Amino acid sequence: MLQEPETFNQIAFSLARHYECVYYVNIETGHYVVFTEDVEAADPELPREGNDFFGDCTRNAEKYIHPSDLANVLETYDRENMVNKLSCDGEYTIVYRSVAGGKVIYMRQVEIMCKDGKHIVCCLENVDAEMREKEEQLLNLRSAERMARRDELTGVKNSNAFKELTDQLDKKIASGSEDVKFGIIMCDINDLKLINDTRGHNFGDEAIQATSRLICKMFHHSPVFRVGGDEFIVFLQGNDYENRDYLLERLREESDSNRRTSSGPVVASGIAVFEEGDEKTADVVNRADQLMYENKSELKSRKALERIRNMERTDAPIPEERKRLLDAKFGAMLTVAGGGYVYLNDMKYDYSRWAISLLHDFGLESEYMYQADKVWQEYIHPDDMEVYKDAVNEVLCGNAEVKPIKYRARKKDGSYALLYTRGFVLNDADGNPEYFGGIIIEDRD
Repeated sequence: MLQEPETFNQIAFSLARHYECVYYVNIETGHYVVFTEDVEAADPELPREGNDFFGDCTRNAEKYIHPSDLANVLETYDRENMVNKLSCDGEYTIVYRSVAGGKVIYMRQVEIMCKDGKHIVCCLENVDAEMREKEEQLLNLRSAERMARRDELTGVKNSNAFKELTDQLDKKIASGSEDVKFGIIMCDINDLKLINDTRGHNFGDEAIQATSRLICKMFHHSPVFRVGGDEFIVFLQGNDYENRDYLLERLREESDSNRRTSSGPVVASGIAVFEEGDEKTADVVNRADQLMYENKSELKSRKALERIRNMERTDAPIPEERKRLLDAKFGAMLTVAGGGYVYLNDMKYDYSRWAISLLHDFGLESEYMYQADKVWQEYIHPDDMEVYKDAVNEVLCGNAEVKPIKYRARKKDGSYALLYTRGFVLNDADGNPEYFGGIIIEDRD
């Protein structure tokens, strides 16, 4: 039936409706005929018929095939390779990128050995849409996989990613491999709950992000994982592993500086390395975790010691009962303030509590202070000192109505902010001034 030219042509052109074009090739002589449904749209530089299929295809490939796919395509157009492949399988398929007019298009080429063993049919199909869709699906899949291993708030890896890492390490440790060398640094943010409770979760999120940036800056050769609300793990490797003691000391120094100046996150940390006798990664993590909690206790002790030193400025330290009462009143004020910097002073002991946000923005050392008026006075603009001192004297005189005042105060970055202060005085049962408090609002107009 295929000996009838008209019948053969009909079959060939029918195939060409599905494919861009169909080549009918005599593999012994190299003669070929090209069938294309849309003859006018075909590239005029490509011959419609010829006597050197393999040579013509090789020469055209160098013009039209993407450089990254050229070697693979040229191997396909080697006559011996093509015959060997078709003799084994009867047909085979190759996908490559074609470049024409500056546009890259994915093509699928199907080679089929005819029954007579002397001819092949070569079908070219435009599969660009199909391949682009697969690429997008693969990209989305990889993106989803990355997101499943990525902490949304900080961008570092999450606990899922750390579990995958530990599973791989545990297999390596169990195999008895001698090529196991790593360290673990556990990090924990100090007072995150206090920040969330007093300044809100937005400030808490900022503290978490700032902590992540600090840790990544210190250990930029090692992956960092956020494994809990306020906990991070550094998997030490490479140069970071070799310089681990120095880098940990730098982290602690910067953290302590942040604690003293209220200029950034305060991070407790502990380090441990894989040692002979460790049976799994968790053994190293647990040692680092224990040392981190010891460092956390040390940081709290330093804070308490500084408060004691601050208390030594007065002859009558505030009793714990009075301090708890001050905290309760301060918490109530903070709840209803709705913004600004809240402060409250127990006038019998000259002991104050100030909003943590004021510490962060102006660089005060502690939210609890004795003789806070003298401490805050150091931040007042010299030209506004008289206004400030007059207001303090009015409070000390026991005037219940404290007039609002405006003055400038120096922020942590050295700039001056214009502040508007509203205050009040509460008297005890005998009519004596007992508490002085209020709110400071920054005038941003």
